Amino acid sequence: MLGKYCRVCVSRPIGSVDTAYGFVYPVNFGYATGKRIQLPEHTGAYILGIHHPVREFEGRIIAVLTNHQTNEKTLVVCPKSKRFIVHEIDKQLAVLKEHYDFSLDCLYERSCGAVVYHEIGGKVRYLLIKNKRSAHWSFPKGHVEKGESDEQAAIREVKEETGIDISIIEGFKAKSEYSIQHKIEKMVYIYAATCQTPKTVIQEEEIEDYLWLDFHKAMRHLKFENDKNILYRVNEFLKKNEYI
Repeated sequence: MLGKYCRVCVSRPIGSVDTAYGFVYPVNFGYATGKRIQLPEHTGAYILGIHHPVREFEGRIIAVLTNHQTNEKTLVVCPKSKRFIVHEIDKQLAVLKEHYDFSLDCLYERSCGAVVYHEIGGKVRYLLIKNKRSAHWSFPKGHVEKGESDEQAAIREVKEETGIDISIIEGFKAKSEYSIQHKIEKMVYIYAATCQTPKTVIQEEEIEDYLWLDFHKAMRHLKFENDKNILYRVNEFLKKNEYI
């Protein structure tokens, strides 16, 4: 269902009052019919990214809201040109949480992390980690939390996963986009960073192992072309700017 398109017939325009619960609708709400997908009758849908009342709307399903009390599922849709991640959706639908508990399954995810380097034994080495949910080596990274900038998220995630305090180097920020099991569309921002000490203490619940490797060995350990391209770009950036 996530990523599919639907049409919404609006029954509660933005700013209208829900007489049963006594709140003002923060967004347009209506009932959805599928385009090339089957939807149960009376499937509710909240519309994000439109800030004025509308009667009808066609958009992409970016999240499914599940009511914990009734198990009823309601869609969250928006224009195809816009992206909203979980805490952004939560913020816009915050008034609903005053009346019932719900969880969100989202189409879009945004993560931030860093390529961390340090000189060990006279050689520049890069930090790679292996997440327990993956069989592949990559860079420390994780989801952006509410109220964080991308840089703050990268610093926090590296600290949580490896115990290392990093300093981000200005002037480098790479973006990588890919899908997870053809269901979740993920955007990852990676910074170049260094640290005072390579002492690494992994987050045992999340991380299986770590390595500090020189550039060529690190490239051989990486599987995905996106990661290899980012490491290559970081290495060239650091050399060009005489950090290494």
